[in-house]
Amino acid sequence: MQLLRHIPFLKAVFLHSISAFGGPQGHIGMMMKTFVHRRRDITQEELMDYNAFCQLLPGASSTQTLTLIGYKRGGIPLAVLTLIIWILPACVIMGVFSFFIEYINHKNGSADLFRFVEPMTVGFLAYAAWKAFRISVHNTITHFIMAVSAIATFLLFKTPWIFPIVIVLGGLITNISSKRIPQTEIITRKIKWANIWLFAFIFILAGISSEMARKNNWPHRRPINLFENTYRFGSLVFGGGQVLIPLMYEQFVARPESQKLIQRNPNIVKINKEDFYTGAGFVRAIPGPVFSVSSYMGGIAMKDLGFSMQVIGCIVGSLAIFLPSALLVLFFFPIWSNLKKYATVYRALEGINAVVVGIMIASCFYMMKDFTPSSSLIFWINIGVGILTFILLLYSKLPSPVIVMICLLLGWII
Repeated sequence: MQLLRHIPFLKAVFLHSISAFGGPQGHIGMMMKTFVHRRRDITQEELMDYNAFCQLLPGASSTQTLTLIGYKRGGIPLAVLTLIIWILPACVIMGVFSFFIEYINHKNGSADLFRFVEPMTVGFLAYAAWKAFRISVHNTITHFIMAVSAIATFLLFKTPWIFPIVIVLGGLITNISSKRIPQTEIITRKIKWANIWLFAFIFILAGISSEMARKNNWPHRRPINLFENTYRFGSLVFGGGQVLIPLMYEQFVARPESQKLIQRNPNIVKINKEDFYTGAGFVRAIPGPVFSVSSYMGGIAMKDLGFSMQVIGCIVGSLAIFLPSALLVLFFFPIWSNLKKYATVYRALEGINAVVVGIMIASCFYMMKDFTPSSSLIFWINIGVGILTFILLLYSKLPSPVIVMICLLLGWII
């Protein structure tokens, strides 16, 4: 019965899941509009805090941030429901797409409709950056940290370790002086270790089972290997989907081309290059987490074994990629909440939040690099769509899904 009062919130999560384009960079702006300004589930400061914390963890950062919003409202049960409702539409779409890969030409079918998704995403991200800037950047040192982190992130955007590195450095810089924020009394809580032990147990068990399946040539061992590969990605990937996809390419496309590896493991999980690129492109054109591409990859990796095994591949890919993110965020967040009571950590948050603003700004400019340069007219239309999205978010009361529909309609009309 307790969950019934959260139905309006879960409805908002579902609407967010079918309208949130653009990966974690764009999702934060939509969360700001929906869960901060329209519904007031959390404050701007809390959203920035959650986002900064999730940037320190491997896994799907926007998924973890939304999970924490559910956790704040209703504890672990609501957090789990929030996670499921958020990932389900995208995973279903990508899983179904893996069954029709031979019959769907996504470039012709969706190019017009999704023409302005990228500039729209930049508009959402610029809105989030502006709001975050007004909250987090308020003195000389935070201006400096924001500027340096924006430049470093822009130049090294495809390097996965740049995100945790600049965040840690930002926290260290604002701890140089301890005079502004002195230490006060600390009340700590007991740490619950269940989630981290479960995370570690699954990680080790998956690795051992995968190796035993290979060595002993277990029949139908491919789902076990697929689970291990995907769970490892979800456990170790920093930097979101733009880092996950290259790692999947190396694991599922490049490695299986090695004759030496094929001789050692003839039943290795593999995906052909054309199918891989099709899925990696299609996931950018649908709403929801980019990590949902794992559902597609799981289905493609198992499609030669029949319909039932392909369904299992989609389920394994979806479960294994998001499970580590959930276990890590729900374990470390209570510890993070405890640590914030220490002045050292509280001072570090100043620098961390300034870095997050810098990352948002860098992401805006990095994504603008990919605006279609085929003609100056198309380029300026893209710029205009980005500015229009920003203005609608800043000055109108339109909910995020409506703004998304306006941009999709423009793509279909123009």
